[in-house]
Amino acid sequence: MTEAAMLQDFPMYAYLPARDLARAPQFYETKLGLQPTEERNGGVVYRFANGTACFLYPTPNAGTSKASQAFWSVTDVDGLITALKKRGVVFEDYPDIPGERSAAGAITGGGAKAAWFKDSEGNILALIEEAPGSQ
Repeated sequence: MTEAAMLQDFPMYAYLPARDLARAPQFYETKLGLQPTEERNGGVVYRFANGTACFLYPTPNAGTSKASQAFWSVTDVDGLITALKKRGVVFEDYPDIPGERSAAGAITGGGAKAAWFKDSEGNILALIEEAPGSQ
């Protein structure tokens, strides 16, 4: 391992804070269709493609960040917006973000199409579809 690439070769995972660890998994499992893979240290682990994962953990600080906590790199933002809305997910509207809006509500700009929503704990999560050739 070179000093310049100290962390480049290791997977990175997301921590998602939850005020109510009874309510939060319900959102992730019912609204997003996720399945927990394990319970650990008072929290819940969800695993995703390519070995990535997130850890939903209890803390009174959940929902206090005004920035995105995590995002999914997806291939069809508009299709996922439509499917998630049918499950009761409410997407955020950010009128100050420049870019074209799709009929589903995604914003295109900066080489990607994106949409944001909040989980039951107030964490901001995103769906990001990179433009072809921008990866």
